[in-house]
Amino acid sequence: MFDTILPADTVEFCPHPAAQDIFVCGTYNLIQTEETVRTSPQKRNGQCLIFKCHYDDDDIGQSSDKIQEIDYPALPDMKWYRSSSAASKATLCVADSEGEIHLLDWNLEESRLEETTRKQIAGSSETLCLSLDWSNRRTPTSDLGKLVVSCSDGDLVLLDPTPSSLVTLEKWTAHDYEPWIAAWNYWDTNTVYSGGDDFKLKGWDIRTDLHQPIFVNKRLAGITTIQSHPYIEHLFAVGSYDSSVRLFDIRKPIIPLCETNVGGGAWRVKWHPSAIRKSDLLVACMHDGFKTLRFDELREEKTHLEELSPSKSASVVQQFDEHQSLAYGVDWSFAPPSSDGRTAIASCSFYDHSLHFWSG
Repeated sequence: MFDTILPADTVEFCPHPAAQDIFVCGTYNLIQTEETVRTSPQKRNGQCLIFKCHYDDDDIGQSSDKIQEIDYPALPDMKWYRSSSAASKATLCVADSEGEIHLLDWNLEESRLEETTRKQIAGSSETLCLSLDWSNRRTPTSDLGKLVVSCSDGDLVLLDPTPSSLVTLEKWTAHDYEPWIAAWNYWDTNTVYSGGDDFKLKGWDIRTDLHQPIFVNKRLAGITTIQSHPYIEHLFAVGSYDSSVRLFDIRKPIIPLCETNVGGGAWRVKWHPSAIRKSDLLVACMHDGFKTLRFDELREEKTHLEELSPSKSASVVQQFDEHQSLAYGVDWSFAPPSSDGRTAIASCSFYDHSLHFWSG
């Protein structure tokens, strides 16, 4: 266990083939002094912590060292773009609590993260950037793609990143309350998903009038996390405060294909990065630790989504309960698995400010 000092809420492994032993952990601290309690706005601080893993077939997921830290405002989310070996660098995007987006490059020679550009995308530094996603995370590429960001004032923002700048393409009000998550359809990057505290799951076609979503699915609790499946077209996973993970088909986005109770609010869902384990979904379950769900119907080489049923739920094949607080950040490593098929995993939790490195 590593003490992150500040509360930890996000973890992301680097996908670049030359840096798959690198992962980052973001922290989020609300500064509470007598003065800040009396005054507004609230102040927050955080760090981007960079770790190097030591992979060994016998103890995969057992050893990692912190090699760098970068001070920021609090960090609600971070994502690497899915860089291929042809890419000369790995790029990380960081969303902070003062409405800014940061791009950082991983220097392969010096093993360091270096910020290249930043942009204030919110109308006020009191507005938080809550989540972000790259459009190109389905397959490795040397193209940066596009970014979507959700902000605490209800806005979604589309950005076009270049090596030296971030260009705002679109900005629109998407939700009445905090949109905790924005995510791309990795198979059709004209489509963006979002969800928030207004209990609504929405889809958006970025080629059309963004004042009108292409669908609205009203749920009974806030939507917290969404991820498109990297190997199965039309399929995406959605987590909620109601302790359920649901799978949807974008062609019929109102009725879930199936749903699974995970015992706590599902703050993050992550599909396994390998096609061999395309049926496995990693979930940060807030009050109930971290779990790996397996959807047996997705294990076949040719997946038929109609085989999924609301009467069937996923099986929990692993549960990690070493954390003592809210389970928020979790991710799979992109590195090759151990001889027995295990993949390295990093997870972090909030109030006990702990980071664990394990495998599953």
